[in-house]
Amino acid sequence: MPNIEVRPARPVELETVAGLRWRWVAERDHLPDRDRALFVREFAGWTRDNAASHRCLVLLREGEVLGMAFLAITARVPTPYAFERACGDVQCVYVVPEARGHGLGGVLIDVTLRLAADLGLERVTVHSSEDAVPAYERHGFAASRRLVQAIPVRDTPRTDR
Repeated sequence: MPNIEVRPARPVELETVAGLRWRWVAERDHLPDRDRALFVREFAGWTRDNAASHRCLVLLREGEVLGMAFLAITARVPTPYAFERACGDVQCVYVVPEARGHGLGGVLIDVTLRLAADLGLERVTVHSSEDAVPAYERHGFAASRRLVQAIPVRDTPRTDR
């Protein structure tokens, strides 16, 4: 595809990114009873407020935003070998449906991984939909027996106190 660019999102594009997030959720789930305009404003604000820990990339074709990806960065506990340590997590990789099937999601993944390398991150993870796993594997991701997860369970609040 001609004139494809992936770069950090500019402040003026954050509401467009928020609209992509709304659209993605609409594709996958039923939307909540929530005002779209309010969500867009709040999401854009959240993206600005969390820019240091969540790098937002946009994919453009001829100046139009067609996709997004976030790289969440988490500091790790220092070791005697490396005091400054961090890892990353790829989040919210999305390409609009009308632009899919041309490898643009893979382009977003590759640029996100280059950003992670430039930042010196130790590893990058992703929590993917089942359908997208092959795309991540084509771009260097692999299952790991050492990376496991748990979903925290909150205790039910007691009402007899």
